Amino acid sequence: MKNLIPVTLLTGYLGSGKTTLVNHILNNQKGFKVAVIVNDIGEVNIDATLIQKGGVVNQTDDSLVPLSNGCICCTLKVDLMKQILELASTGKFDYILIEASGICEPIPIAQTITAISEDAEGYGLPEVCRLDNVVTVVDALRLATEFGCGSYLENEVEDEDIENLIIQQIEFCNTIILNKVDEIKKDELEQVKSVIRKLQPKAEIIETNYGKVDVEKILNTKSFNLEEVASSAGWVQELENDEGEHDDMHDHHHHEHHHHNHEHEHGETEEYGIGSFVYYRREPFNRNKFEEFADNFPIKTVIRCKGILWFSNEPSIGYVFEQAGKQVQAFESGEWIASAPKQEQIQLLRENPEVEADWDAKYGDRMIKLVFIGKNMNKQDIIKKLDKCLDK
Repeated sequence: MKNLIPVTLLTGYLGSGKTTLVNHILNNQKGFKVAVIVNDIGEVNIDATLIQKGGVVNQTDDSLVPLSNGCICCTLKVDLMKQILELASTGKFDYILIEASGICEPIPIAQTITAISEDAEGYGLPEVCRLDNVVTVVDALRLATEFGCGSYLENEVEDEDIENLIIQQIEFCNTIILNKVDEIKKDELEQVKSVIRKLQPKAEIIETNYGKVDVEKILNTKSFNLEEVASSAGWVQELENDEGEHDDMHDHHHHEHHHHNHEHEHGETEEYGIGSFVYYRREPFNRNKFEEFADNFPIKTVIRCKGILWFSNEPSIGYVFEQAGKQVQAFESGEWIASAPKQEQIQLLRENPEVEADWDAKYGDRMIKLVFIGKNMNKQDIIKKLDKCLDK
């Protein structure tokens, strides 16, 4: 195995403390020579003294690389890789830290680095790096405010919809640095942690102040695995936990209404009212009724909802539904196997035994399955409203 340069991807919303953390890492490199790639929105101030020391970050040798169009996520995949290649080829660094803009989703960056490092030849590039760790920095105080813990409810900030991004950054990472923990009360901290755990059951959570973290927990951890991290989000876990629970339903197709009492909660005793459930039905939604529900989505109590659904006026198409914070959207995800021609159907079912196992005599593989994660959700009310949207 070649000596691949490990890369840590650092995400987190503006003001969460990423820059402080970067400076902390540069000051405590534990024997690593770290190069930093930042985005150029002017929000990043690498500590000037570090630059003047002519230390690792030295403006003249171009090792601090702002990207021309201001954000590493929107530049072409190759651009980011070019940056990494250039840094690698100088031979001066044995670690690369990418600080992603606060407004980026981490997944595309991670996919890029992984795809290109796994198939460097296919891209005509030398194999130089491996993604080692995806770290999300979260501001504990801001989360307490965002997710309405305790005393922060009165001054609900009608901020631009940052929850959506914060949630995506929490869902897709290995390591969460929960910063500014001293600024909130003990039980608020516990609440924030239980929200994080619901959204992301697997990542390591490191509590800190001023970004003071043991650098070894961030650099060269060998903890990143794209498949695992991509499926580590709470909603994925909930769907998977849920899979086994419908098996009893297959003998009941003649009882049309059997599955109406089919709700279930998962998870610990719902401390702080943070909980989750899966809404599962086979019949379709009436599009107009569901759109009305989505327009009045219970965003006060639901932190995250994600899943699949279908509409009676378009029975061949499956949709992915997603909500995080105030953003609610549905987009086409492809056709149901049930809408394929018979021969193709038989073939597809042979290849996907798990779909066949869940096949419904009337609806085939069509289904509605939505995971809800939230705080003090009125589960019965949400279920009742969703059931009213069904087109029976």
